Amino acid sequence: MDRLWTDFVNSDYHDWRGGDRSEDRLGNASWQQDFLNRWQLEAPIPASIEEESALRSFRDDLQSLAIRLSNGKSFTEKDQAWLNDFMQAGEVIRRFISKEQGWEVTLVPVQAHWVQVMAEVAADFAITLVEGEGKRMRSCDNPDCRWIFYDDTRSRTQKYCDDKMCGNLMKVRRFRAKRKMHSNEEKNEV
Repeated sequence: MDRLWTDFVNSDYHDWRGGDRSEDRLGNASWQQDFLNRWQLEAPIPASIEEESALRSFRDDLQSLAIRLSNGKSFTEKDQAWLNDFMQAGEVIRRFISKEQGWEVTLVPVQAHWVQVMAEVAADFAITLVEGEGKRMRSCDNPDCRWIFYDDTRSRTQKYCDDKMCGNLMKVRRFRAKRKMHSNEEKNEV
C-alpha cells in the first residue's frame, strides 16, 4: 500500500540492483507535478531552491525517523514536537461540502505551497502512527535499495519493498554466495 509519506520519502531513488545510479527526484519539476497530482495537492512548480532545500531536509529527517521506528526504536517527545511543527505550518480551514454520497466536512489548505505539502506528508505519517501501524513501517532489506515501505501483509513479515525485484535479487545473491563458499571449501579440501 502506497502512502503519501512513503511516496515522498522514496523520492530519493537508489538503484536497487547495486549500480551507481541514484536520483534525487525532489529537484525534478515533472516528478513534483506527478507527485502533487497523484496526492491531489497544490504548490508552485518548480519548487524554488529554498523550497527544495527544505523539502530535502524534511525528507531526510522523516526517512531517518521511519527507519528508526522500523528498527524498534521508540517515538519520542522530540519526534512528536518535530511532526507537530510541520503540521502546524500547514494551516487549514474546515469546509462543509456536498458530495455525490451526501455531505462532508473537509479540511482545505489556506495556501497552496510546499510548506503545506510538507504538513500533509507529516500528517499522513502521524496518522500511520495513530492508527497503530508504525510497526508496519519497513526499510527494504536490500542494502542497495533504501526504499521505505508500509508492510500491508497479514503476517507483518515483509522484508523487501518488492518480492519480485529486491526479494529475488537478494535470493540470487544468497544462492551465489553459498555456492561460492561451497566451491572454496571444495578447493581447500583438494
